[in-house]
Amino acid sequence: MYNEKVVEHFCNPRNVGELLEADAIGENGSFKCGDTMKIYLKIKDDRIEDIRFQTYGCGAAIASSSMLTEMVKGLTIDDALKITNQDVADQLGGLPPLKLHCSNLAADALHNAIENFRNGKVHGESA
Repeated sequence: MYNEKVVEHFCNPRNVGELLEADAIGENGSFKCGDTMKIYLKIKDDRIEDIRFQTYGCGAAIASSSMLTEMVKGLTIDDALKITNQDVADQLGGLPPLKLHCSNLAADALHNAIENFRNGKVHGESA
């Protein structure tokens, strides 16, 4: 069902955990499958200096979160905003059609975190 890259990111996820003193936090979840994820960003000079995630969900959701963190670390926030759901799935070598929504969760959580940062909020609340 899953290719080797997805399995690798599920079994050995990168950048897992809470990022203390995050500059922004974004969340996303799916009522359809019950998966939820939280993305933590540390931003310096408009560049993503560090990124971590916490995901509760299936293997595809965890793999998508892990891959996303590798894709955006070091990017400017403008470039990170260009990352699409399909970009995440493509970097994983594809996801089964029934699991494609998991890549949506990761990219959308990232975009939510960046929006919070730009609005002067850490997590939907005033900083």
